[in-house]
Amino acid sequence: MRVRVKWIENVAFVGETESSHAIVMDGAAEGGGRNLGPRPMETVLAGTGGCTAYDVVTILKKARQDISDCVLEIDADRAPADPKVFTRIHFQFTIKGRNIRREHVERAIHLSAEKYCSASIMLGKTAQITHDFEIVEE
Repeated sequence: MRVRVKWIENVAFVGETESSHAIVMDGAAEGGGRNLGPRPMETVLAGTGGCTAYDVVTILKKARQDISDCVLEIDADRAPADPKVFTRIHFQFTIKGRNIRREHVERAIHLSAEKYCSASIMLGKTAQITHDFEIVEE
């Protein structure tokens, strides 16, 4: 996998992925930025959420669960001193659908956390990661 990160101005950068997508990252004004895009660490957290949500949805579909929506809210804390790694991350899933079985959701989240989501497994080296979920019946 390859990514190219190019400096735009001040503390703004554009990341260009191997799959031909781009994301602008920038800092807050107090850090010399113009708030043109998310902070780099926000993109790490969002990417991790995308990784684990992808796993959960895929696993639930393979289990023939009739899901219509998956929303993942992430709450995280970072260390106060540099390098300011993530120290706590909580994933709160809301799964919507019909006749969703609780044990399938638990299994999907567990498999993502323990086997498939490389991003959250990496972050788990510095952060305490917890998961919770709710099922909303349609």
